[in-house]
Amino acid sequence: MSQAAVYSQEFIPPLIQLFTRMSRLPFGAKLFARALCFKAPYFSSIKPSIDTLEPGRVIWKIKNRRGVHNHLGTVHALAMGNLAELCAGTAMEVSLPPHLRWIPKGMNIEYLKKATTDLTGICDLRQAEFSPGECHVIVEIKNTDGEMVVRADINMWLSEKK
Repeated sequence: MSQAAVYSQEFIPPLIQLFTRMSRLPFGAKLFARALCFKAPYFSSIKPSIDTLEPGRVIWKIKNRRGVHNHLGTVHALAMGNLAELCAGTAMEVSLPPHLRWIPKGMNIEYLKKATTDLTGICDLRQAEFSPGECHVIVEIKNTDGEMVVRADINMWLSEKK
């Protein structure tokens, strides 16, 4: 099923509906990110902020701060892995056809360069075809200069909803 066939006027993913409603409020995007971290508490460790949430495309950001540093003073590998999983999960949630569900099966992360700035995680599924079985989701994490510091390939398992 192509991405274009998934989203007609009659189906808008619940997460996008919530984001749209909250975005109208003062500090709504920040409240949305906090609500998502309340639902999945581990993500709160990186204090993410949402930039883009639309079918097929998700962008999250994290600040370069002491709480996500390793012993070298750069952004910790697992903080970047956490950002990658957040991007992939929210992208799947807003991009899958309503009859499918997802769960991560594994992740392969390439650390391409030291992360010494704020980071932006991007997951683009606009060209994806979804069907039950394995689905590879690519997340790119870039520094403030636009250089890719991490590339994550997250293996998702898609199945029919019961």
